[in-house]
Amino acid sequence: MLSELLLTEMAALSQSDAMPLHRQLYEALRRAILDGKLLAGDRLPSSRELTADLGLSRNTVVAALNQLGVEGYLVSRVGSGTYVNDKIPKPAFKLHPSHLAASHKLLSKRGETLSTTFCANQLEVQPFTPGIADFSAFPVALWQRLQNKHWRTTYPEMLDYSYSGGHAPLRRAVANYLKVFRSVPLDVDQVIITSGTQQSLELCAQLLADHGDTVWLEDPAYWGAVKAFTATGLSLHPISVDQHGMAPHARDEKREPRLIYTTPSHQYPTGAVMSLARRQQLLGLADAHDAWVLEDDYDSEFRFSGPPLSSLAGLDKHARVLYLGSFSKVLYPGLKLGYLVVPKRLVAAFKQAHYDLNRPGQMPLQAALAEFIELGHFASSLRRARQSYAQRRQCLLQALQPCLGNQAQITGAEQGLHLCMRLPSNLDDKALAHQVASLGLTVRALSAYCLERTDVKGLVIGYGYAPLAEIQQHGPSLAKAIAHALARLAR
Repeated sequence: MLSELLLTEMAALSQSDAMPLHRQLYEALRRAILDGKLLAGDRLPSSRELTADLGLSRNTVVAALNQLGVEGYLVSRVGSGTYVNDKIPKPAFKLHPSHLAASHKLLSKRGETLSTTFCANQLEVQPFTPGIADFSAFPVALWQRLQNKHWRTTYPEMLDYSYSGGHAPLRRAVANYLKVFRSVPLDVDQVIITSGTQQSLELCAQLLADHGDTVWLEDPAYWGAVKAFTATGLSLHPISVDQHGMAPHARDEKREPRLIYTTPSHQYPTGAVMSLARRQQLLGLADAHDAWVLEDDYDSEFRFSGPPLSSLAGLDKHARVLYLGSFSKVLYPGLKLGYLVVPKRLVAAFKQAHYDLNRPGQMPLQAALAEFIELGHFASSLRRARQSYAQRRQCLLQALQPCLGNQAQITGAEQGLHLCMRLPSNLDDKALAHQVASLGLTVRALSAYCLERTDVKGLVIGYGYAPLAEIQQHGPSLAKAIAHALARLAR
């Protein structure tokens, strides 16, 4: 009966939403019509009958029927009664959800790619041990005091967007740091403060390349760069990485690049360091093809052995290198502040576009960071972090020693917050990573970072978030799992 249907629907509505009775009845009748339970031309009981059947007041029933009449769901015929409007289209045949997904794509092709491939939660280097990120080296109390200070003394323009490329003292501090420690020749005006490396990459892609232009990038690749370039409609051309870094060949030049993305100081994820000869080759190719080089100076702050490495930007004679960096590794990931150094001829365009596209702000946060650097806290935090990470690195290397040999070698141990263990090309590193996960440990399969290559196998093992005690406890378990996999392969 209609009354039973309406009472059931109204009871459900009253539980999920505190709407008045006349609205509950209106919604119950409307749904019955739209779902085909009341068909076009069907006659409704009179308002008096509905009042009696539903146990409602006459005013409640009349209010609901009047609203449905105004909206065109019902029509009244003098001397005959109230009917469902016969001009309401019949409900469409309901597809099974799987059929619906196949017949109507919710996402664009680009959206499908962005949401299903190179996903950060599968590739981001996280602790191989259980637990949460370890930020014990970061002076939280001091940082809070500085932020509170700048919030208390903030003047109106600090709460607005920043059209100048960022807080001037922070840009000056970044420029001084890069000139001294990374040999980047620059003026303060060339520094643009962004929300991090991802935003810097997207800005470079948007301003320096058109849809469909080719970007060379390393293979294995940094997942964030793949996402940024895919999102901006660029065509990806993978360049193999060897022990000397990105290794372009003559055949690659057939795909003329507009952008060249590289992590020369510590390749992500293999850890390879680009040789001087390879750096000069890359700059020469950029000049020959009128391309821009995007230098992501990933993990450059954490070098544990050997002399500091100069930046690629420091070798650039033709102003073709854009230098990207972030504060996240030294301070904390959620800070979301980075910097982009652009050639002088691009400064005006980048500042204008950054302002128009991203509406940058966070000026009190930038002011706190500038003071944090100026007072020497950044340098002291970096020293403490280096000491802490160096201990963790050494502990992890010792734990992995038993499984090292001809079939397993460590690369990228001189710098950064992760190690890369290279394994035989016929080993299923994804299965090994899954097996390690069953132990409650997190490592990444090196092959998962590859765009085209099928010959690269190994494990990417992060230690930046893992406390020393956790590495001491779980490192031997990781080594044992790797040794067992290698032993099975040898049978």
